[in-house]
Amino acid sequence: MIEKVIGCALVGIEGQKVEVEVNISRGAKFLLVGLPDNAVKESHYRIAAALKNIGYKIPVKEIIINLAPADLKKEGSAYDLPIALGILCASQQIKPGIFNDYLVMGELSLDGVLRPVKGVLSMAMKAKKMGLKGIIIPQKNILEAQLVKGIDIVAPRNLKELLNHFLEKRKIKNEIKASLVTDENSQIDFSDVIGQQVAKRAMEIAAAGFHNILLIGPPGSGKSMLAKRITTILPKLSEPQMLETTKIYSYLGKFALKNKLIFNPPFRSPHHTISDVALVGGGSNPKPGEISLAHNGVLFLDELPEFKRRVLEVLRQPLEDGLVTISRASGSVNFPSKLMLIAAMNPTPNGNYFDVLNSSQSYHKVQQYLSKLSQPLLDRIDLQIEVESVSIDKLIGFKKTEEDSKTIAKRVEIARKTQYDRQSKTNSELNSREIIEYCSLNSETLIFLKNAAKSLNFSARSFDRVKKISRTISDLSNSKNIELEHVAEAIQYRSLERLKQFIN
Repeated sequence: MIEKVIGCALVGIEGQKVEVEVNISRGAKFLLVGLPDNAVKESHYRIAAALKNIGYKIPVKEIIINLAPADLKKEGSAYDLPIALGILCASQQIKPGIFNDYLVMGELSLDGVLRPVKGVLSMAMKAKKMGLKGIIIPQKNILEAQLVKGIDIVAPRNLKELLNHFLEKRKIKNEIKASLVTDENSQIDFSDVIGQQVAKRAMEIAAAGFHNILLIGPPGSGKSMLAKRITTILPKLSEPQMLETTKIYSYLGKFALKNKLIFNPPFRSPHHTISDVALVGGGSNPKPGEISLAHNGVLFLDELPEFKRRVLEVLRQPLEDGLVTISRASGSVNFPSKLMLIAAMNPTPNGNYFDVLNSSQSYHKVQQYLSKLSQPLLDRIDLQIEVESVSIDKLIGFKKTEEDSKTIAKRVEIARKTQYDRQSKTNSELNSREIIEYCSLNSETLIFLKNAAKSLNFSARSFDRVKKISRTISDLSNSKNIELEHVAEAIQYRSLERLKQFIN
C-alpha cells in the first residue's frame, strides 16, 4: 500500500513542497531514496525506537520511501515525523489519509518526544500558500508557526500525543501564545551622548531615509556609542518585514532564542576578523551570513579598515541590490539583505588625523591603512561624517538636557510615513527613474549642486545619493520640495577632504 505525507524542504529561506511517499509490500527490505543526506538516512533507527516505545512498530516487510522531488537534496532530521506517520498509515496501524491536509515536519527522539526543527516559519507560510488545512510541528516551534494566520497549528510534545489527537480526539491544548518583544536596548538612549550635534543630526537623517552612514573620528569620540543607539530611533518592523526577517532567523535555528519574536529592527555587529563567507553567506550548503541576519535592520562594522579588503568588497553588490545571490554548481540561492550599514573608523592607524608637520607615523602607513576603502565602496555609503572629540571640560560642565531617542524617533517615524505615502519605499531605495521623479530640483538648486559636484569630484552615484539625502532632509523638515538649504546640508555629509588624499 502507498501512503503520502506532505513535508517541506528549505531552498534558501523559502519552503518547497516535499512528498514523503511510503510503499509497503512483501519482502524484508528498507530503502530510503530521493537524495537524503546522512541525517535523513539515519531516521530509520530513530523511528524504529520511537514507534516501539509508544506501542507501534516498523513492519518486517519491504518498505520503500521516496522523498519527491527526487532531484532536490533533503537535509536534516526534520523528516523523521512525516516518514514515521507514512509508515504507520501505509502499514494500516492507523487510519490512512488522516494527515493529507497537513504539512508535517519534526525530529523524533528514541522515546517519541518531538524535538524542534529549523525553518518552521517558512514551512508554515508554504502550508498556507498550498491551501493546506494546517501544519504539524513540535511544540517548541509553536511560536514561529503562530506568526502565520489562517492555518491550523498542531504542536504536540511527542508522537503519542499527536496520534491521540487524531485517533482518539483528545485535543492538544497549545497554551503558548506569541507575544511582542520587549525592547532589549531600552537602557540606552541618545540622551546619553553629550554634544555631537552634527553626528546626531546625521544619524537622524540616516534613520529617516534608511541611508548607510560612515563615522570617522579619533578614539573615544563616541562613534560606537552613536551607532549602538540607532535602533532606538528606527521604526518598528511592519508585519511583512517582521515575517521576512524572522524567516532568516528561523532558517538558522536562531528564532527561539529567549523565546522572543523579532519585531524590532535587528542590530548585528560582527568582529573585524570575520570571513567573507560568514559576512555575506555561502558554504557548500549555502546559508545566510551576517548581512542577511541584519535584513531590515542595521549592520555595524566597527574599525572598518581592520576588515580584510576582500570582505569589504563583497559588500558592494548586496548594498546596491538588497539581495545576496550565492551560486553553486547545483544552482543558485538568494538571501535578502536590505539593511542600513553603519561603519566606524579611526582616520589613521594611531587614531588621530595625519599631520605632516607633527606626526609619529609615515604618510605611507596612513595610505596603507586606508587603502582597504575603495572609492566604489565609499560611493555606496550615503552619509560620511567626521566625529570630533568632546573635550573633558565640556563633558564635566555640560548641563543642557540632551534630546532623547523618543523625541527623535517621532520625527523619524513621520518622515518615514511621508516617504511611504509618496513612493511606497524609503528614499535610500529609490532607483534612477524614481530619483528623477521624486527628487526634482529647481534651477537655482540644481546649478548649486552641479557646481558642488564638480568641485568635490562627485561620481554619478554620489551625485544621485546627495539628491536622495536631500529628499530625506526635506521630509524631516516637512517640506514638499527640495530646497537649496536641504542640498547644502546633504553635501556636507559627503565631504571627506582630510582623508581623500589617502583613499585610492
